Amino acid sequence: MACRGCLCCKFCCNEGETRTPEELTILGETREEDDDDDEILPRKDYESLDYDRCINEPYLEVLEGLNNKKARKYEAIKWVLVFAIGVSTGLTGLFVDFFVRLFTQFKFSLVGRSVEECSENGCLALSLLELLALNMLFIFIASVLVLIEPVAAGSGIPEIKSYLNGVKIPGIVRLRTFVCKVTGVLFAVAGGLFVGKEGPMIHSGAIVGAGLPQFQSITFKKIRFHFPYFRSDRDKRDFVSAGAAAGVAAAFGAPIGGTLFSLEEGSSFWNQALTWKVLFCSMSATFTLNFFRSGINYNKWGSFQLPGLLNFGEFKCLDGDKTCHLWTAVDLAFFVLMGVAGGLLGALFNCINKRLAKYRIRNVHPKARFIRVLESLLVCMVTTLVIFIASVTLGECRDLVPTLTNSSQGSVNEENSTIRQFFCYNNTYNDMATLFFNPQEVAIHQLFHQNATFSPVTLSLFFVLYFFLSCWTYGVSVPSGLFVPSLLCGASLGRLVANVLKINFHMQIYSGTFALIGAAAFLGGVVRMTISLTIILIESTNEITYGLPIMITLMVAKWTGDFFNKGIYDIHIHLKGVPLLEWETEVEMDKLTASDIMEPNLTYVYPHTRIQSLVSILRSTVYHAFPVVTENRENEKEFMKGNILISNNIKFKKTSVLTRAGEQRRRCQSMKSYPSSELRNVCDEQVAVELAEEGQDILQQMLERRHVPYPNLNPDQSPSDDWTLEERFRPLTFHGLILRSQLVNLLIRGVCYAENQSSASQPRLSHSEMTEDYPRFPDIHDLDLALLNPRMIVDVTPYMNPCPYTVSPNTRASQVFNVFRTMGLRHLPVVNAVGEIVGIITRHNLTHEFLVAKLRQHYITI
Repeated sequence: MACRGCLCCKFCCNEGETRTPEELTILGETREEDDDDDEILPRKDYESLDYDRCINEPYLEVLEGLNNKKARKYEAIKWVLVFAIGVSTGLTGLFVDFFVRLFTQFKFSLVGRSVEECSENGCLALSLLELLALNMLFIFIASVLVLIEPVAAGSGIPEIKSYLNGVKIPGIVRLRTFVCKVTGVLFAVAGGLFVGKEGPMIHSGAIVGAGLPQFQSITFKKIRFHFPYFRSDRDKRDFVSAGAAAGVAAAFGAPIGGTLFSLEEGSSFWNQALTWKVLFCSMSATFTLNFFRSGINYNKWGSFQLPGLLNFGEFKCLDGDKTCHLWTAVDLAFFVLMGVAGGLLGALFNCINKRLAKYRIRNVHPKARFIRVLESLLVCMVTTLVIFIASVTLGECRDLVPTLTNSSQGSVNEENSTIRQFFCYNNTYNDMATLFFNPQEVAIHQLFHQNATFSPVTLSLFFVLYFFLSCWTYGVSVPSGLFVPSLLCGASLGRLVANVLKINFHMQIYSGTFALIGAAAFLGGVVRMTISLTIILIESTNEITYGLPIMITLMVAKWTGDFFNKGIYDIHIHLKGVPLLEWETEVEMDKLTASDIMEPNLTYVYPHTRIQSLVSILRSTVYHAFPVVTENRENEKEFMKGNILISNNIKFKKTSVLTRAGEQRRRCQSMKSYPSSELRNVCDEQVAVELAEEGQDILQQMLERRHVPYPNLNPDQSPSDDWTLEERFRPLTFHGLILRSQLVNLLIRGVCYAENQSSASQPRLSHSEMTEDYPRFPDIHDLDLALLNPRMIVDVTPYMNPCPYTVSPNTRASQVFNVFRTMGLRHLPVVNAVGEIVGIITRHNLTHEFLVAKLRQHYITI
């Protein structure tokens, strides 16, 4: 902790530094002189999702008109949409799988024939050029698609994990992202890069879940249907959870694993009803994909033989072999050691990939965009050369083993079709080419079940080459998954261990089990998932007896890897500066209270506020919510009672009064650009200067005089624009929260009343009108200010949330964290014992980096 504190001080106190770490992160830059984790802080330009309902009057009107019949209709629509999301995700997986198989078979058949012909005629260079041309063409297309939509790069799992955690990442669930992701991943996999299509399937499923219930598209404006339901972050986030789970289910044929993945990796708020819907969505995706794949590949419609894109096959011993066991208790010791090795190798993989990602952020991303395409083509070229040269020069000729007696003729033909005999004759095959010149799923199946053997040298070289190339590849500008490359690396390592135990120690073991455990160990060491990954692997193998060894291996791999660094997805989330909230805070954070971590400098509105004030606030700030407050002298008298909770409020005002004066000055400057001459003269430059100069004196007078006869402010009265600075800094009685989007909506729709009228004459908006523009609400800059009368008054009380979650200033940081995270909040007001708001807490006040900095200040104060 002390070391990290020194590093933080080094970064923050460097006199020659002109930009803060946050600014460097927003600009895509990092510190060159130090690679410590503290060099990248959570970015403040990420917005939070709001899982809490806004219980305002339009919402209550909807509830009053909601009877049992309408409630059942609403629930039925949600179930239908969940089913549609599952089916659509399954069809998306079918589309990707079909074209990946089509392009891959065409490429390997063409190059395979060329190699066989050129091995006799001496024209292998031509075969290499053919393979290189096809691969680079596919990768070029995939990389160009990422240029069109940059968030389509990578697996998308870090972004979806962040979204489910409550962070809104721009463009992550748009239709254009979906098209680029789905099309790009099939070209990336067909192009021979060491990437998988399973990770992007999770992202694709999440996009389907986010977009399908909206019945509209921002990318394609003509796709817009009148569907007034599910217009909130709460509903959208639930559907994204279901879509992400459906993506896992379609990728691995693991509906239960998909449900647990959505629960474990992202969603902070969960309930029983959501569990059922997510599981139903996962089942729909699995069986949709299974139905069509089984029918297309085997021409047996309705047989359900291919549950997912990645099928591990059936693990079983030969019929009649009494000495064969899938695993024994003795093997558990080796599984634990493999878990340790997987954790160490996973930590090494993550460390190397993190350094590569930082290098890209610093040297590749700031340059012209076509540089990213060139990098992708460079990785493709090197990978193709390594595959070809290794297959031709490093492979060993191994004898074909007689086919198992209990195998069907179809499986025999399929197994023989994946054997590569490059430069090998007389019933022999090239073991290196058999691994490299096949789709990755086929290579995994060979390591799990192939009765033929692979030499230890081949397995070692294959692991080393695949390890470094897949590490280099993950992060280039193409859609890419990491599950399959990690499984293939681990499977080769596990098969190597099995060969050593069989040949050198003459142990009777099942090689496929060790390959599976090796795959689990390495994958667990890279991604650090436990519960969901255990169930995914069990469902993929369709063998429940593997539950214990897989669980033990993943736990050991995670513990070992966590000793050195975080999982690969958490690393990339950190590199992007996403303010992710962990499951819980550290124990020592309870030394902090809500008053220590809150933001005391508030920008607030009154229940009845003039349009000129609202425009000024919205134009001069970037906040997304504003406390609705009133000021009265009754609470001012309470200051003298000596209550600690109340005296805290004076302390907060003392530290923020000058900031509020500066804020008022900024509002005045903003109002000078207003087209109305009346509003242009409301603030004068001299007044702004007086606010800054007299702020401290006015505060001192407030604290000394104690009881000042403030003018009474009735709820139906608009606050006076002629108030003095002293009048503006009275105690703030909290009444509720109103969002920026709601205020802009009220202004655009002309919801206001004149001074000589009652607030009852103000037009009323329905709940559907308030949420009609979701998720892209209009901005204050879209507002034509010339059409507004700045002296008109807006009554915000019907549209504010009068009962948001609040905490006391003395609430411990862990309690604040739990309330904020489990309730999926976006803003958490801090209200003292007499109902005065003294600060507000957002996601950025609860990030690990922010809490550590506040804890350090706490120690310094003590």
